[in-house]
Amino acid sequence: MYNYDTVTAALTDLKLRGFSLDFNLAFDQLKCTEKDICLDPHEFEIVEFYRFEGDSNPSDEDIVYAIESRNGGIKGVVTSAFGLYADAVSTEMIHKLNMQK
Repeated sequence: MYNYDTVTAALTDLKLRGFSLDFNLAFDQLKCTEKDICLDPHEFEIVEFYRFEGDSNPSDEDIVYAIESRNGGIKGVVTSAFGLYADAVSTEMIHKLNMQK
């Protein structure tokens, strides 16, 4: 696993390594609006994840996930705030994202 000082550094390097699609959490799916792709929790695996905790600013708290579809044809990233700024997601998605911690 790699070590990054910032979210931006993680996202830049992951894109260079092929995780080129940007996904957003959408309650019970990951969505890439650019390519019109939706992935349910059972359709992807979390390959890597990086947690960033802000020293003095809670808005700096974030997790970067490198995800890949089960068939290997889709690779991308999704970021998710935690704590006060956590996204609203389904129980199944929470389980999928938390099993990596």
